[in-house]
This record gives sequence, structure tokens and C-alpha cells, in this order.
Amino acid sequence: MNRFEALFRVFDSADCALITSDVNRRYFTGMKSSAGVILAFPDKAYLLIDFRYIEKARATVKDAEVIELKKLCPQLKELISRHGAKSMAIESETLTVKEYNAYRHFFPDMTINGGDELSNAINELRAVKSAEEIECIRKAQEIAEKSLEELKPFIRAGVTERAVALELNRLMFENGAEDLSFDTIVLSGTNTSMPHGVPSDKKIEEGEFVLMDFGAVWNGYHSDMTRTVCVGEPTDEMRKVYDIVLRAQLAGIAAARAGITGSELDKTARDIIGAEGYGDCFGHSLGHGVGLEIHEKPNASPNYKLPLMAGAVVTVEPGIYIAGKFGVRIEDFVILNENGCENLTKSDKNLIIL
Repeated sequence: MNRFEALFRVFDSADCALITSDVNRRYFTGMKSSAGVILAFPDKAYLLIDFRYIEKARATVKDAEVIELKKLCPQLKELISRHGAKSMAIESETLTVKEYNAYRHFFPDMTINGGDELSNAINELRAVKSAEEIECIRKAQEIAEKSLEELKPFIRAGVTERAVALELNRLMFENGAEDLSFDTIVLSGTNTSMPHGVPSDKKIEEGEFVLMDFGAVWNGYHSDMTRTVCVGEPTDEMRKVYDIVLRAQLAGIAAARAGITGSELDKTARDIIGAEGYGDCFGHSLGHGVGLEIHEKPNASPNYKLPLMAGAVVTVEPGIYIAGKFGVRIEDFVILNENGCENLTKSDKNLIIL
């Protein structure tokens, strides 16, 4: 069963589906492009794509008929008429209001379903990773971890955050990444109390934490990890906080399994941090899904009440951030199964002192 057939097994709110976002177009066709539209029916799908990509599309796309895009709306009308469709669903998460109004104008006799049904159905499919997707994610993670190991001798007092980030990025590309999962975060000293700070020209000093949050992309799929190391000897307080975060992270991984709700998984780690008196210093969710996007469904957060599914890839990344002093985050990501999870992150989590 291909992905279009799987879509219409979980989606029946319209006669056809219009898929326009770059990431979902890649998910369904396997081809990366910055343009193109998919029109999918229960019995057939079409990829309309312009001259720049037509040769590649015809050579690589297997599950949709490839049509060269000339004039979008007339071509869509012809296909809709051919299949006798009376209603069309759109991606509510990504289509702009302007685009939505344009489709309503061009297709006045059709019911345009602007609800969340199509986006929700696609998110549900993408949340459960196939064996092929897992292998891509695994390869991306191997690239990131290899790069971190090669980076460690570079991290020392006197080197700037920005220099460490640039070197880590260089290593990931050298080791086979097609892209970075996101803008690499490297912070040191008091800057580590900002969960998503930006690398600066601040120089690393002896006795400081260095927090690195980064990932590589391989064949479209992302990895994500965070490690906090110390340059020189940490204080007793730094060791204590690191140990609390590590215990919370290990508890989260031990609890991660298919069927647990996102809020329940978040709570397993949050309770440990709260019991130690640092509850107000953990202000983000425990984790999120990872795949073709760095943040996708499902989530491990206080507000995510849905059960997590077998085959989902979810990060486990508790942190404690003490403003003006320091912060610690430790992040792995895991594949959920009925009996627990497989941790895709192999890098050492014990406090590393460089």
C-alpha cells in the first residue's frame, strides 16, 4: 500500500485532497522540490510540477502521474471533472488565507474543505515511521554523533561559541549531512540559561558549561540531540543540577512506550525536576516528534493528551535553566514500540569534563 492509499484509509472528508506544502509533497512523492502541487483521489494521484523539475519527477516519482504544470487551475479543473469530484480538502496548517480564497474563487461549484481533517490525517501518517524512514533518521543521527566526537578536542577555553558552532557544522557536512536540522545552538557560561540562545562571540572560560543542540539531515530526515559538557572543573551546584537533569531524562526514556500520552511522558521527567525544587526552571516540553521536519507530531508536553503511537520518533530533552548562572539540557530521541523504546542516541550522557 502506497502513501496515497494509506491517506484515504484515514481520510474521507472530501472527494479529493490538494497537497501543496513542500514537506508533504516530498513525503508522498519521495522527491524534494520547491514547487508543485499534488491532487489526490482515492483511486489515483497526480503531481503537477513545472519545467524545472519535470525530468527528475518523471524519472523518480512512482505513485503519482506526473503532469507538467502550465496553468494550475485549468489543469486542476480538468482532473476534478475527470474524476467527478464535488469536494476538495486543503492543508489547513500551511495554505495561506490568500491561497484558500483563490481556490474558492476558481472552484465556485466545489465544496472547499478548509478544516483540519486533511492536515490531521497527514500528520497521523507521518507520525508513524516506516523502516526506511527509521534508517534515514538513524543515519542522520550517526552523522551528528560522529561529528560531536570529532569536535570535542576543539572545545576549550578561549574559543568562541560561534567558532565551535561553525566547526560542528563543518564536521556534519564533512561527515555526509545534506543539511543542518536547524541553526546549531552552542552556548557557554551564563548563556546556557537561555534554552534557544544564539551562538555569540563570547569566549568559553574555565569552569563553564557548554551546551550544544544540533542535528544533521540525511535524505530529508532530521536528527536532534543536545549535550552539555564542562570545560574545566564544575562547581558542586553544577554537578548537582546536571545529575538531576540526567535522572529526569533517564526516567523519561524508561517510561517512553506506545500508548502513553504525551502529557504522561512529560510528567515522568517534570516530577523529578519539580521534586528537587527546580520546577520553575524547566519551562519547555519534554519532547517532540522528529522526521522530515525537526518539530512534528506527536509531542511529549503537558497539553498533549493523545496516546503516542508505535513507530513514532520522539525526543526526550529535559532541562534546568537558572537565569544569570547556567543551564543544562540532555537530549536523546527514541523510537516508541509496544514494550518501550529504542534509543537512537548512543553518545555518552555522563558529565564530560574537557
